[in-house]
Amino acid sequence: MSGFKLRTSKYRHVFCDQPKPEECFTEFRLSTVTGDQQYVKASAKYFAVGLQGGGGMLMVGRLDRPGRFGPGVSPIISGHSGAVLDVDFNPHDDDVFCTASEDTNIKVWRVPEGWEPTDESGHPKAGEEHKESLADLEAHRKKVTLLRHHPSAANTLMSTSADHTVKIWDVENTTAVVSVDDVPNLVHDIVWDEMGESCAFSCKDKALRVVDPRTGSISTTIEKVHEGAKSVKMAYVTENLMYTFGASKQSTREIRVWDLKNTAKPLHTENVDTAAGAMIPLWDADTKVLYLCGKGDGVVRLYEYEDKAPYIFKLNDGFRSNIPGKGYCMVPKRGLDIMGCETARILKVTNEKGLHPLTFTVPRKSDAFQDDIFPDAASPEPAQTHAEWFAGSAKAPLKMSVNPKDGGTAKLTKKATTFKSVASVSKELDEAKKRIAELEALLTKNGISF
Repeated sequence: MSGFKLRTSKYRHVFCDQPKPEECFTEFRLSTVTGDQQYVKASAKYFAVGLQGGGGMLMVGRLDRPGRFGPGVSPIISGHSGAVLDVDFNPHDDDVFCTASEDTNIKVWRVPEGWEPTDESGHPKAGEEHKESLADLEAHRKKVTLLRHHPSAANTLMSTSADHTVKIWDVENTTAVVSVDDVPNLVHDIVWDEMGESCAFSCKDKALRVVDPRTGSISTTIEKVHEGAKSVKMAYVTENLMYTFGASKQSTREIRVWDLKNTAKPLHTENVDTAAGAMIPLWDADTKVLYLCGKGDGVVRLYEYEDKAPYIFKLNDGFRSNIPGKGYCMVPKRGLDIMGCETARILKVTNEKGLHPLTFTVPRKSDAFQDDIFPDAASPEPAQTHAEWFAGSAKAPLKMSVNPKDGGTAKLTKKATTFKSVASVSKELDEAKKRIAELEALLTKNGISF
């Protein structure tokens, strides 16, 4: 007994209760598309899910307005000619997001001012359909399947497509600045490291490849990162440490820990279970806690990283429900109830029960800000421009205190993007032409040549 030591953690007792019906988002029909995407993405203000029907319809809901969506009543966003396969919100502007579609295009959107699909009572609220995108990114030849924004550089996006390419975009100039073309098969996942200095993608050939995003050159390849046939997901833990999520030859779902400087064999393999669905890892880089979800699962498992072998430790039994999830995403830290000790919120999309917000809370008796469980989190302010990053600048995401007394969420008002839609530019141009005509007429009337 003298050699026994219990591992301690600040998040050991984190818990999550099944959300109440009035806290959920319901009455929308999910898109029937399938793939490796998460089906839902969120900013600190909004979430987006694809809807069933033509025109690539999206429901964009407000996190502070749970309730019933009204098909044909509540406003939607649409503009693609094919179904939307993935969505990704800009980490530096909570109102801006990109969509990937079967029509081979990527569109950039801004949520209109005063967007209200539901009223304060949770009932559907009538509104107009929004069809005007800010920009279109056109370079892929087949359907675009996954999108990921750069963590610290403004207006920098990574995408992958069924045309077997991975592209890096200068979103503001709607230009693909880098294209990785030697991709042997369909890509299952794409991720950035925390600073955006490298990225990685996993493929249907069971290999994982680490890429220099500025040149498109592949620096590291891990053959058969997992032996099984399930899709492989990834999460950068540190600059040179990565978790991968896949299956063994016996179809046991597993987590592997890799040292990217020595990829001869994994540092550790953690068996999960024998369920059939692909895993969806949600990594909290601030607290170093992993929330492991799975398609078709009702369970969210919790693990924690520590800088010693085996580098992944199970926290507790997590959240269990008999309602299977279709997709999951995490709400940014600055969108949480900090004073309520909410350390994470996961949005869970179900097939028939709508969208459930899963609130993970660390029990504390004090009403004061708990600085030990809330380290500084990513700020909405970009650390660098796209041009600076592409020229070689290497900056980590800017951090901010989440303590409400320090300004907490006050920084959300800054707009990191300067896009204008075609319609708004056309309107400004028409107004300018009208004003020029008025001035020319006035000059002519007064006999002034021009």
